[in-house]
This record gives sequence, C-alpha cells and structure tokens, in this order.
Amino acid sequence: MALEFKGVSKSFNLDTGQELTAVRDINFKVEKGEFVSVVGPSGCGKSTILSMTAGLYQPTTGEVRVSGELVTKPNPHVGFMLQKDLLLPWRTIIKNVEFGLESRGVPRAQRRERAMAELERCHLAGFENHYPYQLSGGMRQRAALARTLAIDPDIILLDEPFSALDAQTKLLIQNSFAETIMEAGITTLLITHDLSEAVIMSDRVLVLSERPGTVMCEMPIDLPDRAHPLKRRQLPEVHQHAAEIFTLLRLDQRAA
Repeated sequence: MALEFKGVSKSFNLDTGQELTAVRDINFKVEKGEFVSVVGPSGCGKSTILSMTAGLYQPTTGEVRVSGELVTKPNPHVGFMLQKDLLLPWRTIIKNVEFGLESRGVPRAQRRERAMAELERCHLAGFENHYPYQLSGGMRQRAALARTLAIDPDIILLDEPFSALDAQTKLLIQNSFAETIMEAGITTLLITHDLSEAVIMSDRVLVLSERPGTVMCEMPIDLPDRAHPLKRRQLPEVHQHAAEIFTLLRLDQRAA
C-alpha cells in the first residue's frame, strides 16, 4: 500500500477564535503505481489532503500512512508539485533539477548524473544549461517534474500543475507527464478542477463533498492507455464519467 488515509479529519483554529473543519472522516487507499485524482468544490479540503500526505499538516484525528509508515513530519519520500513551477531563476535548469539532491548532500558527480537522466526522461536534454526564463511554460513544468523525479520519490503530489498552461500546451504536457510517471512507476495523487483531466489521467477519481470534505464517491476509470491521455480524451466514456462526477457535485451543492 503506497498511501492510506484512515478516519482522517483536520480542523484549523481561525484568528476569530472559531474552528474550521476542512475535511472530516477521510478514508481511502492508493496502491503502488496507481494514479488517483481528487476533485471537489473550492474549499473542500483537497489541498489539505495533499499537505497531510506530505507531512506539512498533521491530522486532528486519524492516521495518514505512506508506504505503511505513519506520517508525522515532512516526508522525504514524497515529491510535491504546485501550480507554479517555482524554478530558481538564478540557477540553470540542471542546477534546478539538482537542487533537492544538493540539499540532501548528494555528491556533485552523482547528482549531476541523476539530474541529466531525469532531464532526458522529461525530453529536456540539450536545455540543461538554459535558465528558466529561456524556456516555455510547458518546458518549465517538465523541468519541475524532472526536479521532483530526481529525488526518487515514492509518491508525487500534483496540485493543479497544468492550470496555468494554454489549452494546447496543457494537452501536450498532460501526455508527457502521464508517460513519464507511468514509466517511472510512481504513485501519483492529483488535485484538479478539470473533470475531464481527472478522468483521462487517472486509474481512479475521488469525489469530495462541500466543506468539510468527505469522500462521496470513488470512481474507477477502467479505460485503456493511461499513459496516453490524448488517446483517452477521444473516448466517449470520458465524457460520461465527467458528466457523472459533475452531477454528483451539483447534487451535493444543492443539498448543502
């Protein structure tokens, strides 16, 4: 088991003295190598789930386990990618990819070899000595993925990493990410507001309710070619799944 949430709730104390419950009684499991998306309305606790997986927050109640180990602090086996690539502008691309390894004290020759391997995997060989400003948005996101893969994570957390890209670039990068992550065999948890994206990228979609977020539905995505979202996008089942998720979210919104 790569990831398990067991009876997890998370509350925050506000400056007003009130308590805000972000998620309540979250239960789900993610198998090794599985790609799972989390969708739900704004404010339902999707990012809180990622932060607890990474060990940035601790649950108020319940347990979060990564590879069977209880998460009690930031976890070096979890890679985190946000909406922005957060590349350091004063470092070359290869130096950016090396950054996590450098922070862990990996010798220079070893981290350079590892960084070059990940740049090649992410189709960025030849751009290692460029600076971030010299790359397109899609290339910068691929560089951010290479940096994440370089630390050899057990799990990658993706917090809407494609949302800032234009439509054409988004499709291409989704395909590139899917191929790369599946080739690496890495367990992945994606947050997105794009229901079609959730369907074409995933083995399974978790649908969260309005805040406090609970798992309303776990929808298996039994479609071929997970490594090729562009092919999946052409299947009529994609629209059917997306419509089912949309209906669930609308019914929950009306009930709230």
